[in-house]
Amino acid sequence: MLKLSVLDQSPVPAGSSHTEALHNTVRLAQAADRLGYTRFWVSEHHNSQGLAGSSPEVLISTLAAKTQRIRLGSGGVLLPHYSAYKVAENFRVLDALYPGRIDLGVGRAPGGTPHTASALQGGSANVFKGLDRFPGQVEDLIRFLTDSVEPGHPLEGIRATPLVGTVPQLWLLGSSGQSGVYAAQNGAAFCFAHFINGAGGQQVVRSYKSAFRPSQLNVVPQAMVGVYVICAPTWEEADRQARTLDLQLLMIEKGRFTGVPSPGDVEAYSYTEWDLSRVQDNRKRMIVGAPDQVKEQMALLAADYGVGELMVVAAGHDFGSRMRSYELLASAFQLT
Repeated sequence: MLKLSVLDQSPVPAGSSHTEALHNTVRLAQAADRLGYTRFWVSEHHNSQGLAGSSPEVLISTLAAKTQRIRLGSGGVLLPHYSAYKVAENFRVLDALYPGRIDLGVGRAPGGTPHTASALQGGSANVFKGLDRFPGQVEDLIRFLTDSVEPGHPLEGIRATPLVGTVPQLWLLGSSGQSGVYAAQNGAAFCFAHFINGAGGQQVVRSYKSAFRPSQLNVVPQAMVGVYVICAPTWEEADRQARTLDLQLLMIEKGRFTGVPSPGDVEAYSYTEWDLSRVQDNRKRMIVGAPDQVKEQMALLAADYGVGELMVVAAGHDFGSRMRSYELLASAFQLT
């Protein structure tokens, strides 16, 4: 049976607040726990009016305290901005408190504008330097998580505390091939963001599997795919809900993302021919429909990628419709 997980970006619908968005993330994690989803990840975005999640480590601690069994993780920590040592310690604390339930997903995206990235890196004039050191950061992160700093290494003698006997699951996240290369080289798990890039991901995952090197983290490759899913009782209703995501993605491409648009915003927007072509192309990043339709499409997508788990990003203007998507999916896949 296909495993389903959740990625929640704490979206802020038009007319709502960041505080409300974070509380909705907590409610959604509790529902995912109850409905039988495998894991629940939260994202990291900065200086964003439309997304409230800026500190996944803090949010994960709250979610873990308010759920029972579901795995909690970051989707993901933007490693180039931070010290690998401090990230390892943050997630060791979480793993010590909630053993066997913590995932550490890391990415190399800036998570905001260059100006914001500079602020995250202490005012650095070269915000892209973090991308160059990302491969080494991943290696250091693994050394700290597994207590495997080699003799003679500059980090010899340094251990990440607390000292625990478990290791968070390490996932590298990406929407192109490079993160898959790093994941394979280091024996880490890999999640491809189909919801960001709907083209070419299948070959990325195949390449990751073929190049995978066994490690202390994983003996065999472990891959997952994230995808937008909008599920409603009928296709017509799902399509209406998807139109808010259509406009949201279009606005992001135009650099004008201020929140999740409302159905009224969709009705009022005047689409150009170019807009409509972008909407059509962006639908490749989504699965939209009634439960049976969505289940079939999700199974086909998983088979096409060769994975046994999909991470669902249920989009929509209102929290109720997103919650309903997850409830319908759980029933269609008989998760509980």
